[in-house]
Amino acid sequence: MRLLHTSDWHLGRAFHRVSMLDAQSAFIGHLVDTVREREVDAVVVSGDVYDRAVPPLSAVELYDDALHRLADLGVPTVMISGNHDSARRLGVGAGLLGRAGIHLRTAASRVAEPVVLTDAHGDVAFYGLPYLEPALVKAEFGVERAGHEQVLGAAMERVRADLAARAPGTRSVVLAHAFVTGGTPSDSERDITVGGVAAVPAGVFDGVDYVALGHLHGSQTLSERVRYSGSPLPYSFSEADHRKSMWLIDLDADGAVSAERIDCPVPRPLARIRGDLEDLLADPDLTVHEESWVEATLTDEVRPDDPMARLTDRFPHTLSLLFDPRRTDARPDASYAERLSGRDDHEIAEDFVTHVRGAGPDPDERAVLRAAFDAVRTDDVVREVAR
Repeated sequence: MRLLHTSDWHLGRAFHRVSMLDAQSAFIGHLVDTVREREVDAVVVSGDVYDRAVPPLSAVELYDDALHRLADLGVPTVMISGNHDSARRLGVGAGLLGRAGIHLRTAASRVAEPVVLTDAHGDVAFYGLPYLEPALVKAEFGVERAGHEQVLGAAMERVRADLAARAPGTRSVVLAHAFVTGGTPSDSERDITVGGVAAVPAGVFDGVDYVALGHLHGSQTLSERVRYSGSPLPYSFSEADHRKSMWLIDLDADGAVSAERIDCPVPRPLARIRGDLEDLLADPDLTVHEESWVEATLTDEVRPDDPMARLTDRFPHTLSLLFDPRRTDARPDASYAERLSGRDDHEIAEDFVTHVRGAGPDPDERAVLRAAFDAVRTDDVVREVAR
């Protein structure tokens, strides 16, 4: 059976205020063409179909167009919700869509209800594990600790139990939206940390033939059977080195996996350039980036006049301008923004405690801070889902 594994479409998202709707539409066209030309048997979409719980109408219309075009090909599609999606909204009409071959799995209670497809070698069971927010699903899975590893582990126990009850030789595919240990994040994924832990071990998914992951935006191979497709388009300059693609996966009669990367069309390459403004404007080696989307970091000791206008004269698609002045004896201290760079909310809070009273928080206080940040993040998720 031949699968096309994709995820993290983020329909409705912009890139530094530049609309990506046309690029997203081009990707959908490329996806449909690939399904037709490469004789794909099933499409799997591993979450974050939309960029937010209540997407703009233009994004909903593009999603609707994608589903109609896939259904017209007669190729089944299995799709789960991600942490950016509203599971309840995305799941509306799932029963009717299923009759057209578009199979939505957005409810935690249905993780052990596979979509079963058949080829010349027998059945392939597709299990959809939507993004499982631990605080919201711990009761469903009967776990004491509300952590990602605990709820995903309990979900996979249900999957393995269902698979064990099926005919011998049934092959299996799991779709999951999670941060799995060994994956490399970028700046454009929403934080899902709970209790100081975001990642789960890949061993949680043992026992199935292929795991189609979503959430991280870089295409990655954690093992031959566990892969991220990554997002089909870039959504931050931290993805400048990404090769945007989908995975074409072949499952043989015994469940062995072979994989091929299918490149996605990207509207413009990304470039990160760094240096003094005059050097960037004159460097002949940067000619290659003149039609790229550019993030420029200026290192001038004194901020130059009108830097954005001067940069866009040469690099008309400059979208981000940063300043990182070279240090001199007169300016020994890093800026406040620089001191915070790369630090999460919990670390910043600990630093504040240290600054105010001269000593950092003790273990009990750290636990209180962690619980407070987890509670705020969970409350944000609940509010977004309820909209």
